[in-house]
Amino acid sequence: MTLGEKLRYLREVEGTIRGLDRELSQIELVRLIQKELGKSISQSYLSQIESGARPHVTNPTRMLLARFFKVHPGYLVDDPEGFANELVSDLGGLEDKVDLWLISGAERFSREVELHHSLLTIAKHQDSRMCLILLGTILENPGLAERLIEVLKSPTAAATTRTAATSPVKPKRRQ
Repeated sequence: MTLGEKLRYLREVEGTIRGLDRELSQIELVRLIQKELGKSISQSYLSQIESGARPHVTNPTRMLLARFFKVHPGYLVDDPEGFANELVSDLGGLEDKVDLWLISGAERFSREVELHHSLLTIAKHQDSRMCLILLGTILENPGLAERLIEVLKSPTAAATTRTAATSPVKPKRRQ
């Protein structure tokens, strides 16, 4: 996979994670990087990277994009010929290895929308290792996974979550 293909893929993933049901446009990416990281990158530069006109990026640009997309900076290079996605080097921490494994799995299941989205959501979490351990613990308890999915996917739970997210928190009065 080339750097340009990876960047297009990451824009698609980011759009899905942000609930857009589409990829982020290059302009949206530029604005979000400015807003969330306080750094700038031009849309034309992104376009050159994605088209292959600029096959390499500077290290500061690589670090900026890696920070925004929450991927290892080493991911943002062209894969060498014969590279297999399931191979992960010993460099980097366990968390990076788990995230790359999850992203690779998400790529393999891109047509399974819910599974694809779930794997990417876990990979984007600050502690994806903990998320997987939590899932294992849930599955060890008979019937808990089914009960949780029923509660979390119910219309009542969704409405409660939206209400809680939009309602201001009232300070407690001292007595």
